[in-house]
Amino acid sequence: MPVYSNPWFLLPAITFWINQYLERVQGIYFPLVHSYLDDLLAMPVILGLTLQLYRWIHPRKERLVFSIKQVLVGFLYISLLFEVLLPAWSVTYVRDPWDVGCYFLGSVYFYGLINKKQNET
Repeated sequence: MPVYSNPWFLLPAITFWINQYLERVQGIYFPLVHSYLDDLLAMPVILGLTLQLYRWIHPRKERLVFSIKQVLVGFLYISLLFEVLLPAWSVTYVRDPWDVGCYFLGSVYFYGLINKKQNET
């Protein structure tokens, strides 16, 4: 099954778009949701899209899964970029250690529910 057909990928992807619509179009903000939901959903969406792109070009196709080391590198990269580097370069971004926790939980969610070979889903 392609990643974009996996219900465990669709749930965070659709939730992300609904949240963005509510915040940016409707102007509806819920404080905790506004602060942390996108961070919680980021890793399943980013890693899921990346896995799908790799499956399109890799010889193993649907049998390709990311190792725990690869997921950890993705988690560290996003954490470093959004919680260390960007806040140092721009006042638009704010350091928040809780965001790193959300990225971690999202990475665990991806690894356990989305990162499956075709015959495992």
